[in-house]
Amino acid sequence: MTIAGSDRSLAGRVAIVTGAGGGLGRAHALYLASQGASVVVNDLALESAEVVAGEIEAAGGTALPVAGSVTDEAAVAAMVREVLDRWGRIDILINNAGILRDKSFAKMSLDDFRLVVDVHLIGAAICCKAVWEVMRAQQYGRIVMTTSSSGLWGNFGQANYGAAKMALVGLMQTLAIEGEKYGIRVNALAPTAATQMTHGVLADESLAALDPALVSPALLPLVGREAPTRTILCAGAGHFAAAEVTLSPGVYVGAGPDAGLRLVEALPQVMDRHGALVPAYGFTQAEREVASAAAARERAPV
Repeated sequence: MTIAGSDRSLAGRVAIVTGAGGGLGRAHALYLASQGASVVVNDLALESAEVVAGEIEAAGGTALPVAGSVTDEAAVAAMVREVLDRWGRIDILINNAGILRDKSFAKMSLDDFRLVVDVHLIGAAICCKAVWEVMRAQQYGRIVMTTSSSGLWGNFGQANYGAAKMALVGLMQTLAIEGEKYGIRVNALAPTAATQMTHGVLADESLAALDPALVSPALLPLVGREAPTRTILCAGAGHFAAAEVTLSPGVYVGAGPDAGLRLVEALPQVMDRHGALVPAYGFTQAEREVASAAAARERAPV
């Protein structure tokens, strides 16, 4: 990797990548640096962060290694202060840090459930909160949550991980709405990559094709000046797709003692995805429900 000068699209930007001491986070840090960003390499182990920062600097880039857990509010706040002292701004936050504690739900302890949710969801919230006022004040920010196909569609043995990863989509949706007028755009990345977290989950032949470096280019459209907001981008093995949380047109069933039975009969039509939409905000559901009820009353015979 050789890093060019100011012609790179992220030149002048400062990016924090959590969990960047190895695996996908390392690939993200190297990629953002290759696009000209100054990169904060965060990891639990300072030695790992220093190795990745050294790789970036050896290629002509700029990096700052910082140790600390994303679940430690004081450590995250100290990291943000250090970054601001050095560069005066924070443009990009990649919430990548994560862990696995896979077991079937029947065998999973609640401690392991809480731990995974704490690192993925609460850790991301802590990091977002730490940079939020900085981004609001500078009227610019790009945040990427790391969601997962396990959260979007489920996966055996990953109830804790899937719950945390889908919760990050909800966090993305609301922060994108609240950050819009401040120039903050918030998106999510659902990666598939061969990392320490996925060994034992995917077959060896699949792991060979899933180089983490093939995922990281997905960051560029999500963190650039023209980035969308509330986008869920899926990436792996050089393939990219988009996922959406949609709302079907639905059916007005109304009230009454037999409403449940009528809904059972209408369920196939309720679940028909033809004409489904992506709501601009959560209250879209309630607005349409009220409008549907009003339309039904107008159609009712006098």
